[in-house]
Formats: sequence, structure tokens, C-alpha cells
Amino acid sequence: MQDLIKAMKALSDETRLRMFKILLERECCVCEVMQALDISQSRASRNLGILQDAGFLKVRRDGVWIVYSVDWQAANRYATSLAKLLRDSPISNEVLTQDKERLKHTVRIGPGCRKG
Repeated sequence: MQDLIKAMKALSDETRLRMFKILLERECCVCEVMQALDISQSRASRNLGILQDAGFLKVRRDGVWIVYSVDWQAANRYATSLAKLLRDSPISNEVLTQDKERLKHTVRIGPGCRKG
């Protein structure tokens, strides 16, 4: 039951929902998430950490970057089920459309953008 509560709480925030929708498009480092959502590094890192802690994301190192992606093999079965629901949902609005458009133009800007 605690895994379900943690997963639901993680998705109860608009910023985290927007992040998750971006990460459904492709894996991203913190600086790419920052650019796509037009938010600060601390806000991006904090919210990525919450999504990871709830079982939605996996992390890997790619050179100097820490890269986040959706964890489809998560141990938390609730997170996996909710991730599939969000992937398949037709949720769309102007903000998400703008996020996806900005994502197309993001660049990895250097080691200072990573969560360490």
C-alpha cells in the first residue's frame, strides 16, 4: 500500500507530470529537463529525485551527465502501471505542447547541470 501512496503522491504535482511526459519522449539529463520545462536546476533535480524515489525513473551515467529515463522494469508495480497509463493517455494541453517543442531544442550544457 505504501508503494501505491508514494507513486500517487509523486504524480500529484503538475511539474512532475510534465517531467514524466517529457521523459516518455526520451531520456534526459537535468539540464535538458530544465530547458524543456523552463525551470531552475534545483527544482528539476528535486522533482526528478521524487519521481525516482517513487519508482518511476532509472538513472545512468553518460560521460559527465546523469541521465534519467522511465523505468519500465521498476520493482514498484504501481509505478509501472501508472507509467503505462500516462504513456497511453491522451493528456495534452498547451503547456505540454510547449514543453515538447522546447525539448526538441535542448542541449546538454555541461557538468554543472547534473545532479550528483
